[in-house]
Amino acid sequence: MSAKTSPEAPLPIRSVLQMVAQWIGKLGTVWVEGQITELTARGGTVFLTLRDPVANVSARITCARGVYEASVPRPVDGARVVMHVKPDFWVNRGSFAFTALEIRPVGIGELLARLERLRQVLAGEGLFNVDRKRRLPFLPGTVGLICGRDSAAERDVLENSRRRWPAVRFTVEQVAVQGPYAVGEVTEALRKLDADPEVDVIVIARGGGSLEDLLPFSDESLVRAVAACRTPVVSAIGHEQDSPLLDLVADVRASTPTDAAKKVVPDVGEQLTLIHQLRDRGRRVLRGWVEREMSWLESVRSRPSLADPVRELDRRAEQVDALRERSRRCLSASLDRSADSLEHLRARLVALSPAATLERGYAIAQRPSGEVVRLAEDVKPGDELTIRFSDDRVTVTATLDEDDPRP
Repeated sequence: MSAKTSPEAPLPIRSVLQMVAQWIGKLGTVWVEGQITELTARGGTVFLTLRDPVANVSARITCARGVYEASVPRPVDGARVVMHVKPDFWVNRGSFAFTALEIRPVGIGELLARLERLRQVLAGEGLFNVDRKRRLPFLPGTVGLICGRDSAAERDVLENSRRRWPAVRFTVEQVAVQGPYAVGEVTEALRKLDADPEVDVIVIARGGGSLEDLLPFSDESLVRAVAACRTPVVSAIGHEQDSPLLDLVADVRASTPTDAAKKVVPDVGEQLTLIHQLRDRGRRVLRGWVEREMSWLESVRSRPSLADPVRELDRRAEQVDALRERSRRCLSASLDRSADSLEHLRARLVALSPAATLERGYAIAQRPSGEVVRLAEDVKPGDELTIRFSDDRVTVTATLDEDDPRP
């Protein structure tokens, strides 16, 4: 459909718009899905906007009142529908819109099936894994609260939290919690609170409602935004039986907004009771330890060495005296035995000595060299001999005895 144009040969705008209309007309009809917003009826025509909650884009749609009323039940603002539409380009106004040929509301069963398929996809990506969930701080400095405008969920969270811990601080973001704008507003509030360094935990709270009312909290873009948060997120959507996908991706799930207050903020009364119990326990432990140490100290002080130190010294002195006396007796006995042994030995020596023999009347003949003459035949006439007596010595010369045949 390209046309040759130039500054010298331009096309009228009507021709260009007609070419666009012809090109769009060739697209034919198509089935689309979305969420209805801004529904108005004027005369025989119904005007509405069909919004894609995931991509946050929308398109204008017109339909005949008969087509709209033929849909059972009739769709309302916020309803999800499937439409058979034909794209149209209005040349006179230069605007684009769809013309609805048929409208079919999306049933509960189909919604549940789509939510289940989305749940499986997100679970496969690991967004619901337990190991990625973070623990809530024990006592948050500031709690971020995302809730509806002037909603009962807001009052439940604020009142119960302040009743449990009066000093708790809140940063409240009031947003739409149902309808076509809910996903965008909740996501924007979530990003704002996550970027605030003073916010320690974020609570997303909403009261109960139908499945259609809670659909924004199963939106894929919102679930992924919660998974990307750096701040722990608490989901408090609906009642116990309600289970949007936000409950699965949040770090903590609360069954109700009141339960969220209990999970996020500790009870000051319970904590004071716990502190008193811990103090009592610490006091008992410390008292028991001191008593055990005092008992040990008393037992040590009662020992004789500490109870009467002088007595121990006296006892040791007595032991020294006894040992000294014992050593003296042992030494004296040993000396006596040695003296007796020496006396006996001296008597034996005296009895066996040559002097004792001489005293009994014997004499010893010795040569001048000191050699003892033992036999008379060893003596020759003329040999000089020394005769030793007990009291003196006499030098003699051997002679021959005429009466004795031996020399």
